[in-house]
Amino acid sequence: MTLNVEKSSPRSPGATALLNASHAYLSSLYPPEDNYYLSIDALCAPDIAFFVATLDGRASGCAALKAFDGYGELKSMFVDPATRGAGVGTALMVALETEAVERGLGIIRLETGDTLDAAHRLYARHGYVICGPFGDYVEGPHSVFMEKRL
Repeated sequence: MTLNVEKSSPRSPGATALLNASHAYLSSLYPPEDNYYLSIDALCAPDIAFFVATLDGRASGCAALKAFDGYGELKSMFVDPATRGAGVGTALMVALETEAVERGLGIIRLETGDTLDAAHRLYARHGYVICGPFGDYVEGPHSVFMEKRL
């Protein structure tokens, strides 16, 4: 089993398929006003580093880091359900944290859904702790906010 993580375009076929699957999944769980995912076009902005993980050559996960003044925000983290448990999420977390350090960002923050238990466990395993809303976010019934100081 070969697992690789590389910077990629959100418009690449594998990334687009993962993002569309992620958006459909989140839309099935939460009302539109509680979904904060970025469009594929928005993920192409210069302040965003986008990563795709491949497992045996197949796009299996993606994640993005959006740079803000003093912190980065983890966005669009998604692992294909068929490959969960194979280390894809961990490999993406390592790539995001490495990117944040290289960009001089001392904190990574994220907003995730309240029922995404596997995501909560992944983030906690990597040292993320619950925090309050940040940036333009406000408390909501479906949001969980986490951060990690690097």
